[in-house]
Amino acid sequence: MTSTPKHVQPFVAKQQEELRKRLPFSDTQDFEDATRGLIARREPNAVAAEDGTVVWDNDSYAFLTGDAPDSVNPSLWRQSRLVAEQGLFEVVEGIYQVRGLDLSNVTFVEGDRGVVVIDPLLSKETAEAALALYREHRGEREVTGVVYTHSHVDHFGGVKGVTTQEDVEAGRVPVLAPEGFMEHAVSENVYAGTAMGRRAAYMYGAALARGPQGQVGAGLGQTTSTGTLTLIPPTVDITTTGQEEVVDGVRMVFQMAPDTEAPSEMLIHFPDLRALCTAEDATHNLHNLLTLRGAVVRDPHSWANHLTEAIDLFGDKSDVVFASHHWPTWGQERVVRFLGIQRDLYAYLHDQTLRLINKGWTGTEIAEHLELPPALEQAWNTHGYYGSVSHNLKAIYQRYMGWFDGNPAHLWQHTPVEAGKRYVEFMGGADAVVEKARNSFESGDLRWAAEVLGHVVFAEPDHRAARELLADTYEQLGYGAENGPWRNFYLSGTTELRDGRFGTPTVAASGDIIANLTPPMLFDAIAIQIDGPKAWNENLSIDVVLTDAQDRYRLSLTNGALTYSSAPRQGTADVTLTTTAKALPALALGKPTPDALAQAGIQVEGDVSVLETLSSVLDPGDPDFPIVTP
Repeated sequence: MTSTPKHVQPFVAKQQEELRKRLPFSDTQDFEDATRGLIARREPNAVAAEDGTVVWDNDSYAFLTGDAPDSVNPSLWRQSRLVAEQGLFEVVEGIYQVRGLDLSNVTFVEGDRGVVVIDPLLSKETAEAALALYREHRGEREVTGVVYTHSHVDHFGGVKGVTTQEDVEAGRVPVLAPEGFMEHAVSENVYAGTAMGRRAAYMYGAALARGPQGQVGAGLGQTTSTGTLTLIPPTVDITTTGQEEVVDGVRMVFQMAPDTEAPSEMLIHFPDLRALCTAEDATHNLHNLLTLRGAVVRDPHSWANHLTEAIDLFGDKSDVVFASHHWPTWGQERVVRFLGIQRDLYAYLHDQTLRLINKGWTGTEIAEHLELPPALEQAWNTHGYYGSVSHNLKAIYQRYMGWFDGNPAHLWQHTPVEAGKRYVEFMGGADAVVEKARNSFESGDLRWAAEVLGHVVFAEPDHRAARELLADTYEQLGYGAENGPWRNFYLSGTTELRDGRFGTPTVAASGDIIANLTPPMLFDAIAIQIDGPKAWNENLSIDVVLTDAQDRYRLSLTNGALTYSSAPRQGTADVTLTTTAKALPALALGKPTPDALAQAGIQVEGDVSVLETLSSVLDPGDPDFPIVTP
């Protein structure tokens, strides 16, 4: 941020003091667990790419010491202190984790010859650094296997930092993943990847200044690294609960957990070590049912049921539970209690939301009034540092009922800009609205101030007083938020209003991810980019012949829609592209002009002007679109 943050308002400071009195800050068990087994820290703990660009800097959180300042919710401050703990840790003899080197953890399980790597972080550079730290203290063990617990990019993006495509293809390093991994891993980062990446920049606050008045963490981890995203497809699919695999002498028993935190996810039990890896289904916070960056709503009912199953399968066989985020929990009784509390959390939110839906409550009404039971509220691992009770309840409503709350007034509303113009006119003009909002701000009614000032900014984007007061309002809301992504969204909104758009440091659709799209997924990715109105009058056909897969597809652009089929077609297409499945992703990398395709090894026959026409109607999206301004 280039502008100077402002001081916390008295009403926010009062809220923080009340939280200090209400929450069990005397419970320090998490601090003991978060530092238990420490072998060594990485000093300094910054990671740079080959060009010198810093892609991770955990040292920027050195300010997280002592008691929370009034500009940070004390509960979030506590969580950020815990998550910022970094280094190589022993979970049990034979299992080691590197934490504080990315949003997620990487786990190393020692085998007969080398080490099996579980969830190799988000970036190649941070994964390399984590492996180097492990080897520095545990010896130069070769990587003998890789396991992806689920299909989110912070659990596979660094894979080429721990192994190579060549070693995997040669069979020297098996890569294990749950069934459906590839489909979900690549589609989530491509189809709506541009919008998700933009919102992720707000969610994780990756571009915000670190400090008590800036970014202090994201609850699940401190932030995302910004290095190179890589992907190596799995070689072993895990398809059923109870499936057992042995890699380099490491015995693993898997529990399938689809449609929980990720559509493709699994838990791993290590029977010889009495250890359970819960992937991301049981961590030290309330997780997201609908991540603020955007995704399909997750299923809390399935989530709770799979945690019950984990207790039944492994509860009496586990002396430690660890995850791909946060810190482990030791002791068989504590393991079962931890899993039970997490299970009850998701079950309670799900069941109570449905109970109130059936009484006619809307999502916003449920989110405003439903509270957690005292026993859950007093357990630190249920707090909404990453997912919040508020937005998770709305997500459950959305999952079952959709966006419409049944009120016909909400069936056909104006856009934010058009609604803003009308609100401002009804309320006496922009200046009058800002003055009234200033009174709301000073009285501590920040939610209402944000509501009305947002209308002014969308109606009159250059109204300086409205922008300044809305920025101040978001800033104070951020200071008070217990949820890390909420704080980051509010402070990112403040930055956009004060300093303009700040870019998107996070990347979703890397070359490796696009290279692993199946042909139909690749065609879908292109179809999503068609500017429909611009293409209304275009009529063209393209045949794609894949010589290595013996497949042939006919792509057709008609009525502004690009469709495709592998069924036999009569007649000749306007142009034919002949290539291999491996080279085909060049279609989605840049404009598919004849010269670009030829350089990628794609043979072009027929009317090449068709490719120019297709290029002319592609609209790839804006990775830096505004969010709090029109």
